[in-house]
Amino acid sequence: MQKALLVLALLIPGVLHAQAPVSKLGSGSLEERLNQLERVMDARNAAQMALLDQMAQLQDEVADLRGKTEEHAYQIEQILQRQREIYQEIDRRLAAQPQSKSATNSQANTGETSAPSSESYSADISENEAYDQAIQLVLRDQRYDAAVPAFESFIKKFPNSTYVPNAHYWLGQLLLTDSKLDQAKVHFGKVVSDYKDSNKRGDCILKLGIIAQQQNDTAKARELYNQVLSEYPDSTEAGLARKRLGNL
Repeated sequence: MQKALLVLALLIPGVLHAQAPVSKLGSGSLEERLNQLERVMDARNAAQMALLDQMAQLQDEVADLRGKTEEHAYQIEQILQRQREIYQEIDRRLAAQPQSKSATNSQANTGETSAPSSESYSADISENEAYDQAIQLVLRDQRYDAAVPAFESFIKKFPNSTYVPNAHYWLGQLLLTDSKLDQAKVHFGKVVSDYKDSNKRGDCILKLGIIAQQQNDTAKARELYNQVLSEYPDSTEAGLARKRLGNL
């Protein structure tokens, strides 16, 4: 059937738009010319298929690169967030030390005692030391596996400590980094629900949104990001929440 169509194409001028291959087929019987034409067309089809394969391969490579770019962007965002948290913790502790000393001197002079605020050291030295040890496992030693039981032990031993919301926050951070999303959600949620005045609360709401997003609960993630914007509109967390909302 194919040969018959080729015969008609040769006999009727103008049927084929690309005449160059036919003009180069040379002399010979009609059968030989048809065979040559078939080989030319087969070669052309093979070249077109090769080009299509190359295009498909390039598309796959572009998709792979796009995925890696998005992954790297997320990792960079997490690194920047981690650095910001460390700086905040260091600033908090530097600001708290002079206040603690001042409060101690005042109490010594007046004989009065007062409950520590969320920005001051506890009067209990063992409590301070326990919290310091847990924090140092994160900030200095980077022993995250050891920091988790250290914070858990601290919360159990000092349930009324002013540092408890921060301990829950750091537990959430460590568990989130370890991809233990449900466990991290418990600690972030504890700060959000029980410690309304904590300076970590806005970040905890943001992290709950990130967890919801990672668990493919887009509606919940959107709700939490909007909560950050509503309750902490001028914060760094609001900027991150706004960016994530734009990508949902």
